[in-house]
Amino acid sequence: MRETDLYAPIKAFLEAQGYAVKGEIGPADVVAVRNDEPPVIVELKTGFSLALVHQGIDRQAVTPHVYVAVPDVAGKRGWSALKANLKLARRLGLGVLTVRGSDGLVTVHCDPGPFQPRLQKKPRERLLREFASRRGDPTQGGATRIGLVTAYRQDALAVAEHLAQAGPCKGSAVKAATGVARATTIMRDNHYGWFAKVEKGVYALSETGREACETCVSPE
Repeated sequence: MRETDLYAPIKAFLEAQGYAVKGEIGPADVVAVRNDEPPVIVELKTGFSLALVHQGIDRQAVTPHVYVAVPDVAGKRGWSALKANLKLARRLGLGVLTVRGSDGLVTVHCDPGPFQPRLQKKPRERLLREFASRRGDPTQGGATRIGLVTAYRQDALAVAEHLAQAGPCKGSAVKAATGVARATTIMRDNHYGWFAKVEKGVYALSETGREACETCVSPE
């Protein structure tokens, strides 16, 4: 769809709500006026972009009722991108409309308005728990997630280093020696393939674990 293909459906949608609608008024793609209410401005684009967001923000200097309109999306990837852009639009106080190409159906995904963030307790607790558990500062901010040194990886490495020195051990002995409270769980789950079960409750270091001990440096 072209930007001009979005205009007629948007105009009909607004006129059905009692607005008088005109295109290309000043810098605005669409302006709608109803009685003495603040005008509604709609910016049209063939897809979400930073330029579209900038235009929407600029129009908020004229009216609080600013929408951005793009063609409807299809497929899992399209809806995932739209969902992410809706989060951004809500935080900026912008409304979002989509226009379906087959019949011109206009869908309102969100209306303009002030955004109040809804804090989530569990993600915050998870963030602070990882911060408190991580020893030192082993990973630079902005680094790739591959090879990220998490608190779990630090604990697993501490367990592996103990087994490298002491040989096969019970989980309780590893816990006492390393201070890693989840030592037994780490060896049992064997997330990195570093451990091998010798007998019930007793674990040894695998060859992969020995290589990890040689190549990894546990932060202080």
